[in-house]
Amino acid sequence: MPFFDYRAIDASGRTVRGTLSAVNDVDLELRLKRMGLDLVTLAELSRQYAPRGRERITRRDLITFCIHMRYITRAGIPLLDGLRDLRDSMDKPGFRDVLTSLLEDLEGGKVLSQALAAHPAVFGAVFVHSVRAGEQTGLLDAVFGRLAETLKWQEEVSAKAKRLMIYPALVLAVVGVAIIFLLVYLVPQVLALVKTMGVQLPLPTLILMAVSDALRSYWLPFLSLAVGLAAGVPLWARRTEAGRAWWDRIQLRLPVLGPIVQKIVLSRFASTLAMMYRSGVTVLDALRAGEAVAGNRTVAAGIRRAAQQIADGHGLSESFQAQGLFPPLVIRMLRVGETTGALDEALDNVTFFYNREVLDSIENGLKVLEPALTALLGIVLGGILVSVLLPIYDLIGNLPL
Repeated sequence: MPFFDYRAIDASGRTVRGTLSAVNDVDLELRLKRMGLDLVTLAELSRQYAPRGRERITRRDLITFCIHMRYITRAGIPLLDGLRDLRDSMDKPGFRDVLTSLLEDLEGGKVLSQALAAHPAVFGAVFVHSVRAGEQTGLLDAVFGRLAETLKWQEEVSAKAKRLMIYPALVLAVVGVAIIFLLVYLVPQVLALVKTMGVQLPLPTLILMAVSDALRSYWLPFLSLAVGLAAGVPLWARRTEAGRAWWDRIQLRLPVLGPIVQKIVLSRFASTLAMMYRSGVTVLDALRAGEAVAGNRTVAAGIRRAAQQIADGHGLSESFQAQGLFPPLVIRMLRVGETTGALDEALDNVTFFYNREVLDSIENGLKVLEPALTALLGIVLGGILVSVLLPIYDLIGNLPL
């Protein structure tokens, strides 16, 4: 169904603005009537809801949603009544419109996971697949509880990463500006003066001059290339299947971030697999759900190949070890669970370990990155200064005493 931007008034005459899905303008007016609103104006949008900047739905909003859904599913409150209560208490217009759309879809006969899937800009694939797994196993309250804990953990990881990345970002920005200033303005003036005195220039100085001349002469192509790469590569990685597969593969190979991404993906996979196995779902069906929520195409492809080997009669730990993607800890815990029959407990241990390990890895990795980055930039600046000063020292050495 299409979405409409609307302006309406409530019983007290207060103006209310928002976005809501409806079959047409008549259906929109009826839906607003049920909300106690009278339609004034409307404008049709695209068929997929995308929150506007001022109404961006944050991770904290989703945490609130998950906590509320966990309570109403655990208490046995009808889903429609619980969602209506949440919608009526929601202050953010954008999220209130999404909840209204969920209610309409549920009243139309859809299950909750189908209603959530209609809003991919709000509820991602991992969220939807986790809810679908909860519907299949009858453990929706546990799923929403686990989603809330995961989102809180992601919020903590994000806040810590942002806080620790401020220093490297400032260093890169300041030193980058300093290097460009040296190459474009200071180096040419100093070296032009040295050349007029007939001093033979050493090789480092000649290389520095060539870089400076190229930067000053071709600054527009360099700038265009940098902007094109900065805008084009992320767009390609988001919009195309080949780009998304490339980006997922590259993430796992990055020096500092790669191990962290791998631990996040494996923690999510192990948590889903444990939940489904505990509820009696077969290993192959649980692996399909784990593949869907992995969030990384490279790891998902490895899970798919392992599931195929298990279907062909190979052991669980043996099949995962053959992929070469999963660390020894995961293989060892799979083997323990396979041997003892307590696979869910073994996978819960993997999830707990990786959840704590990710936070420690971020902090320790960025603490190592800061001095390494400072040293690297110091070497670059030192090389520039040495290349400028070498001919000056030669000049001073050749002066008559």
